[in-house]
Amino acid sequence: MHVPDGFLDAPTSVATGVVAVGVVAVALRKARTELDDRTAPLVGLVAAFVFAAQMMNFPVGAGTSGHLLGGALAAVLVGPWTGALCVSVVLLVQALFMADGGITALGTNVVLMSVVGTFVGYGVFRAVRMVLPKRLSSVAPAAAVGALLSVPAAALTFTLLFAVGGQAPVSLGAVLTAMVGWHVVIGIGEAVVTGLVVGAVVASRPDLVHGAHDLVQQRRLEIRGTGVQA
Repeated sequence: MHVPDGFLDAPTSVATGVVAVGVVAVALRKARTELDDRTAPLVGLVAAFVFAAQMMNFPVGAGTSGHLLGGALAAVLVGPWTGALCVSVVLLVQALFMADGGITALGTNVVLMSVVGTFVGYGVFRAVRMVLPKRLSSVAPAAAVGALLSVPAAALTFTLLFAVGGQAPVSLGAVLTAMVGWHVVIGIGEAVVTGLVVGAVVASRPDLVHGAHDLVQQRRLEIRGTGVQA
């Protein structure tokens, strides 16, 4: 998913850069409402996990690469705004120190993975949770579905950007087939990893999972209603 320098024209790269800066600026303020003293240490672990997951790259075609995104996982664990910051920091480190994704394409990569990947994943997660039973066991499956759909959504967004400002000598049809086709497969892997990780955290410390806060509070109220100490 990392887009290299020169793959999109300057106006498109500048536009995505402006969007990326705007979203990150808002996320810096919004993240304060998602974290507390207990959940703040989890942010570093989430960022490290996303960094490790994204290091497993393989070529998709036309100069782009495919890998797990981690946006949906981060959003469910620490909140969508904090999750977007986690992924953005990972992308910045990769671009500056590992030449993974172009410097001029950093805004594009942030939009694709930090914005689309995170917020589409979290939006789908919330939608799926609305139709599943309201219990903790529903959190991991909902997160998996969010992860599954977030990856091809990011790939489709890239294809739309390429249609607007693509510079590589590759047809739009070839880009669409390579990106969306491969990233549907990647999405399946992302769903499995996300479901397993979220399920493990929910099983051990559900109070640390942002996407389960309402369920944890509800369970505490029910326990207190029975007179049992929570």
